[in-house]
Amino acid sequence: MSTHEQHTPTPDDSPRTSATPGPATADGAVNLPAGATPSGSENPAPSPAAQPAPRPGAAQRWKRWVTRETTGGALLIGAAIIALVWANSPWRAAYFDLSALTFGPESLHLDLSLSTWAADGLLAIFFFVVGVELKQEFVAGSLRNPRQAGVPMLAAVGGMIVPAILYVTVALWGGGADAVHGWAIPTATDIAFALAVLAVFGRGLPTAIRTFLLTLAVVDDLLAIVVIAVFYTETLHWAPLGLALVGVALFAFLVRRRRTHWWLLLPLAFVVWALVHASGIHATVAGVLLGFTVPAVVLFGEKTSRTHRFEHVVRPISSGIALPIFAFFAAGVSLVDGGGIGEMIGQPVAIGIIVGLVVGKGIGVLGVTALVTRLTPLRLAPGIGVRDLLPVGLLAGIGFTVSLLIAELSFPDSEHTDSAKAAVLLASVISALLAATALRWDARRKRSDDMNEDGLPDDVSTYIGDAADDER
Repeated sequence: MSTHEQHTPTPDDSPRTSATPGPATADGAVNLPAGATPSGSENPAPSPAAQPAPRPGAAQRWKRWVTRETTGGALLIGAAIIALVWANSPWRAAYFDLSALTFGPESLHLDLSLSTWAADGLLAIFFFVVGVELKQEFVAGSLRNPRQAGVPMLAAVGGMIVPAILYVTVALWGGGADAVHGWAIPTATDIAFALAVLAVFGRGLPTAIRTFLLTLAVVDDLLAIVVIAVFYTETLHWAPLGLALVGVALFAFLVRRRRTHWWLLLPLAFVVWALVHASGIHATVAGVLLGFTVPAVVLFGEKTSRTHRFEHVVRPISSGIALPIFAFFAAGVSLVDGGGIGEMIGQPVAIGIIVGLVVGKGIGVLGVTALVTRLTPLRLAPGIGVRDLLPVGLLAGIGFTVSLLIAELSFPDSEHTDSAKAAVLLASVISALLAATALRWDARRKRSDDMNEDGLPDDVSTYIGDAADDER
């Protein structure tokens, strides 16, 4: 703002309706008072400040739409429903033929089926976004301060251990010792699906609950990645793995340069992915490793960190393309063949998954949180009470994406795999419905000024669904 515009009028400085010219400038132009127009100008041009903001283009509107939490969840559900309907229709043979369609260079051992490309290839894009998010949270986000993030981090651990124990107990009790290998299936949480349910049904609750759920889900994903890398790698080939690590180091060097070029990073990322795939480790781990290399601090005077920039570019591809396509190929379970839905859900594998996700997740999250907040100095964030962890625990029971992936990795036979997938889908739906009900119940109840019981009044200024939260 100029000095002239900041001037405070005195009684003698009353506004004038006439456009009295001001003194001429050095170039002969005449200064006019604010709001005045030259004589004879009936339709003055609006000032720059009055110009309407340019309308975003179609690509920008699509990015904004597809990255909404509600949109991501809707696309996942829609793709899964289409797959289930097709896989149980009279034309189900065409669906399974499409899933088994193979393409890719055989010389590089990349002649994979479409379903494998979706699980190993497209899902690596999702895990790259997860890696970038983890890097941001560890460096500058909610995981930077272990004391602040301690409760949701420990809750995530409890939300993985308890479901695994319940699953193994059910599997052994049901006489399915061969089913124990799927112990990790009910330990995962689907970030996109869970946040979508929270965004729709959690309106009016403090946004700190969303932060808690996000932190829990991010740690859950990190541990799930470790589980996949450690427990679901049968044969490890060291030469491709060593070359992949060299590629990751080169990617880290290039992504930290003053200028980054997609035509360098993208081919290198594909090479790293192919080498990790050849090493025997599940190829999605490559996405996490590459995501961790992106710097989370501002470099070279840039306005935002590169983790934010890369997430902004890649997330629409992950949410709008990679995850729905994976869900389409992963959720197509035939319920009309092999005894039907009753026989599938009656297997120890299915019962263990449903009990683990629907019951175990809630017990693990709530139980660990209650113990930690009562036996240690750690406390929940302002605005969150223990009662809020009931819907959060139920939201954590939405396994979906990562659970479907682990189900494919757990069993070599289609009988157990189909049963596990059907159980994951059913348990995720049950958890989502229970969480939606619990969220509305929680939102209607009166909240105290000290929900986290730390002896200090909560300073809550933003709530899920308000304008400030919509801008996130």
